[in-house]
Amino acid sequence: MGVLNTLSFILNHPLNKCQKIKAINRYFSWQIGSRILPGSVVVPFIDSTRLLVSPGMTGATGNIYCGLHEFEDMAFVLHTLRKGDLFLDIGANIGSYTILASGAVGCESMTFEPVPSTFVHLLDNIKLNSLESLVHALNLALGSEEGQISFTSNLDTVNHVLAPNEKNNSSITVKMNRLDDMVGEREPTLIKIDVEGFETEVLKGANKTLKKNSLLAVLMELNGSGSRYGYDEEALHLFMINMGFELFSYWPFERKLSSASQPASQPASQPASQPDKNCSGNKLYVKSPDVLQKRLLSARKYQVLGISL
Repeated sequence: MGVLNTLSFILNHPLNKCQKIKAINRYFSWQIGSRILPGSVVVPFIDSTRLLVSPGMTGATGNIYCGLHEFEDMAFVLHTLRKGDLFLDIGANIGSYTILASGAVGCESMTFEPVPSTFVHLLDNIKLNSLESLVHALNLALGSEEGQISFTSNLDTVNHVLAPNEKNNSSITVKMNRLDDMVGEREPTLIKIDVEGFETEVLKGANKTLKKNSLLAVLMELNGSGSRYGYDEEALHLFMINMGFELFSYWPFERKLSSASQPASQPASQPASQPDKNCSGNKLYVKSPDVLQKRLLSARKYQVLGISL
């Protein structure tokens, strides 16, 4: 993302629209400070949680600039989960979502990150927040079968399974397993999947998990990346529908779910700072909307950049 695109993202972020000068100050403070003192820096996150961030960590620095980089999705995680729940973070990167779930909320997490160098940063953030007893971190990929698979390792947040005939000078081989085998009899409440187009294979190995009564929702990145493997995202959408899920949008300021099958109009009482669509491009699949809506409304409030959420 170029500088102009980054600044546009920051200024239009829902948590920055009423404090744009502060947002710009955060951006330039990080840009200047990270050059004067290069290396990892501990920065405050949500409540008492912290993140260990290095220059170039796109998703993590987005949290510095905007509080919650992926606003709707991260707010949804905060408002959905409770202590005693199990959160599955598939494609965890350095662990921003895991820290929200286990650090801010206090639930258990099972966290998957296949790239060893990134996995080290994930472990650092788990240790930094003293979450070893709540987080089970696994250095492996998920797919439709057990085995090994080739991965890129030098693309930060967009590391991915190598596609047929794709060339990458820094490719690595990582262990792969099925989600059903890893979860076993455990009962997850929420799953987040961010695997850069490999979602179809992950879900092929997750049939039993998706059918669990405890599972309320799946947050999944669908941005067209599946085409590199020849996967059709419309087919993936139909798979989720056939598994009993519906596509929804989430409005964090109102804590409101709205069906994506209805016109995507903004609720009349929605604050002006609320976007009219999901800024991250992720998709929210919900199995039990009535149960989930009650949860969202009853969640405690969180303070993010001085804004009550």
